[in-house]
Amino acid sequence: MKRSRGRPKRRARPEPDREAAPAAKTRPAGPDARMVSFCPHCGVNVEATFSFCPSCGNRLPVQEESMQISPSPSMTELSQDIRDHLQRSPAVKKVDTLSPSEDKAFVSFKQSPPQKSVATPSPKEKAPSAQSPRRKKTATVKPLLEGQILRDLNDKQWMLTKLLSESDHGLMYEAKSVSGASLAKQKYSLKLDARDGRIFNEQNFLQRAAKKVTVEKWKKQHAVPLLGIPDCVGFGLYDSYRFLVFSDLGCSLQSILDDSANRMTQKAALQLAVRLLDVLEYLHENEYTHGDITAENIYVNPANLAMVTLANYCFAFRYSPGGVHVSQREGSRTHHEGTLEFISLESHKGAAPSRRSDLESLGYCLVKWLCGSLPWSEDLTDPGVVMEKKERYKSDVIKHPKLTHGWAAIPEAVRSYLQQVMPLEYEEKPDYEELRTILRRPLEQMKAFAYDSVNLRVVP
Repeated sequence: MKRSRGRPKRRARPEPDREAAPAAKTRPAGPDARMVSFCPHCGVNVEATFSFCPSCGNRLPVQEESMQISPSPSMTELSQDIRDHLQRSPAVKKVDTLSPSEDKAFVSFKQSPPQKSVATPSPKEKAPSAQSPRRKKTATVKPLLEGQILRDLNDKQWMLTKLLSESDHGLMYEAKSVSGASLAKQKYSLKLDARDGRIFNEQNFLQRAAKKVTVEKWKKQHAVPLLGIPDCVGFGLYDSYRFLVFSDLGCSLQSILDDSANRMTQKAALQLAVRLLDVLEYLHENEYTHGDITAENIYVNPANLAMVTLANYCFAFRYSPGGVHVSQREGSRTHHEGTLEFISLESHKGAAPSRRSDLESLGYCLVKWLCGSLPWSEDLTDPGVVMEKKERYKSDVIKHPKLTHGWAAIPEAVRSYLQQVMPLEYEEKPDYEELRTILRRPLEQMKAFAYDSVNLRVVP
């Protein structure tokens, strides 16, 4: 058989994938490229090399300076196959970051944004390291020494005086100002976390939607004497850390509950519910959701129990940029993101939290505070089981309330609240005033006022 002497046919060059076009604008990999795994504007997960968010189109932040990571080799020294595998891998690895100077603390933090629950691709899959809210959380960074002085971006200096708490949200310190003519006895709360962690998302929210002028204007418009939005007075960077400084927040509600067998009076629960509804209405009118309503993120000032603050905006999400509500897309975010016991079904399914998500979480908190537990409180090691029980609970509240677990033990006002919130559509605007009226009615019968000192017993 004779071989053909003709030229071999040239293979057709494959056409580029048109669906990948939105991700075409990427930043070159290198020491100056910032590895951002989520968009701080809309919260959608993004590839590490993207310059623009493929969902909302906003530019992603670029790290101010390169970080020395040891002992892992540089990404540029790895083959393309290995780099692709590392970017696709869901495993969370610890990275050791060394401070430039020897006298500063050694820091260990997670490469992915810190969160309370383990990301699982399937709701049926068990989370090997999910933690109960009652168990002590592990901080994502190593504490700095008390007495350390940090300088914020406005050149104000803050001294760390006492470590108050450690959690996977970061470290909370009592601090004082050592700049200018500040009052020596005035206390501040300083939050510290890895500079590339979710504290960056919190800082973004505070700068965009929590300015003091905006808060005061909203209070006047709505005739509200108190509004529990944290007053951020400074922020900055220190080595591998990012920090935020607030007016004194006090202590967490969870620390108070720990001394009261995780129960509170109906009066205290209703007072807190009204106050938190005000905060959520403010957030929602400013295009944000909180995404993680829990007693650990609510602060009460022991010196003035009327001061209640909803803090820790690590999971804050801009649900309505420019007044346009995001669509409900399950799997667009990390599954089971937030405090597992109280997050909404949207968060379980990887959808962006909406207004009803915050109200749903508040409802779970009220039931837990008044009854001591939720139907899924003993199943927190299995996110899939928790989600299934929440779905059943929500369905029972809407269709068969008398069959709902523990329904008889729930006060009438909280039952009415749940029956108003659970049927809401994903993009539906809640009737905040109607919800407040439901919760205020029993307070009026008790001759109590929502903005009085909260009926809590704080152990010195």
